[in-house]
Amino acid sequence: MTGGTETPVVESRPRGVRFGFDVALAVFFGLFYAYDVWEAVGNLVGLSQYAALLDSTLSSMGLILLIATILLPIGLFALAFVIGRRRSLAVRIALYVTGLAISAVLYLDAYMLFGQPGALIA
Repeated sequence: MTGGTETPVVESRPRGVRFGFDVALAVFFGLFYAYDVWEAVGNLVGLSQYAALLDSTLSSMGLILLIATILLPIGLFALAFVIGRRRSLAVRIALYVTGLAISAVLYLDAYMLFGQPGALIA
C-alpha cells in the first residue's frame, strides 16, 4: 500500500445508457405534452370555423387565450426538461407530471371561464 491519499472510484452507468434513458423519458412525457398542444390547436381551428359560420371573428381576448393554451404546454415541457436534466429519475418524473398537471389545471380554468364557445367570439 502507498501512504498517499486515494480517491474512491465511483461506478455509475455508462454515459450512453443514461443519455438514451433520458431521451426515452423525455419522448414518453413529450407525447402527453404534444397531445395537449394538438388539442389546443384543434380548439383554435374549431372555434375559428365556428366563428366563420356565424359571420363573426374571435375576440382578441379569445385569440390570446387560445394561443396561450398552445404555447403553455411547450413552455412547461421545456422548463421541466431543463430543470430536471441533472436530477434523479424520481425528480424528473415528478417535474414532468407537475408540468402536465399545471397545463391541465390552466386549460380547465380557461374552459370554465369561457365554457360556452360563443364567449370567445365577438
